[in-house]
Amino acid sequence: MLALVRPVSPRLADCELMEMERAPIDAARAMRQHEAYVASLGRLGARIEYLPPLPEHADGVFVEDTAVVLPELAVITRPGAASRQAEVQSTATALTQHRPLQRIVAPGTLDGGDVLRVGRSLYVGLSARTNREGVKQLEQALAPHGYGVRALPLQGCLHLKSAVTFLPPDRLLINPDWIDPAVFPRLHSVEVDPDEPSAANTLTLAGTTLVSTRYPRTAEKLRSLGISVWPTEVDELHKAQAGLTCMSLILEPRGA
Repeated sequence: MLALVRPVSPRLADCELMEMERAPIDAARAMRQHEAYVASLGRLGARIEYLPPLPEHADGVFVEDTAVVLPELAVITRPGAASRQAEVQSTATALTQHRPLQRIVAPGTLDGGDVLRVGRSLYVGLSARTNREGVKQLEQALAPHGYGVRALPLQGCLHLKSAVTFLPPDRLLINPDWIDPAVFPRLHSVEVDPDEPSAANTLTLAGTTLVSTRYPRTAEKLRSLGISVWPTEVDELHKAQAGLTCMSLILEPRGA
């Protein structure tokens, strides 16, 4: 398993924001939290590969949005925020060493944070950053490899994975106010604590689920279900609308 990551920009405070108020960001503290996050990925078995720093790109640390990576190929996205579209080339250059590439092109837009993979199914949130043309192009790129793609409406959040993430083998952690659990009929939905609406963004590696320390009630609910939880401090990064999935691109071994 390989994790592609990028260092935090010193301009993180200039990040794009939606659905939340801007707050002062301590970039040095965010960098330390990111370093600890990357170390956690390594301890859970991921080999770490750093993408080139992009100090002029405030959102560059959020590498998940720049590609959708599957065992067979990688789809280089076209982020919905114009300020982020220059981030994708360095991701594409790195991924050429690991996967064949396809690309989303104008007028399509697609953020990787809107793409939730469950087995051979990909659910894609129709957000302010991802449009139907982007979903159509993703579907066309993946159809030859046997993946199904389904567009989903969502409300009140930045990305689909702000509202729901996959807990293998058959559960979802979900905020039902942002996405309707009924659109996932074959999976058991675990709802976030009502006082922690942003807690649904978790990252599961090697049977362990990273959960932000900001959401202790949701973490305890997961533990009560027998899920191994890895508390992860990312509260400074949350001010830039970071989640645990968005700061890495996870490449599973081919054939996974």
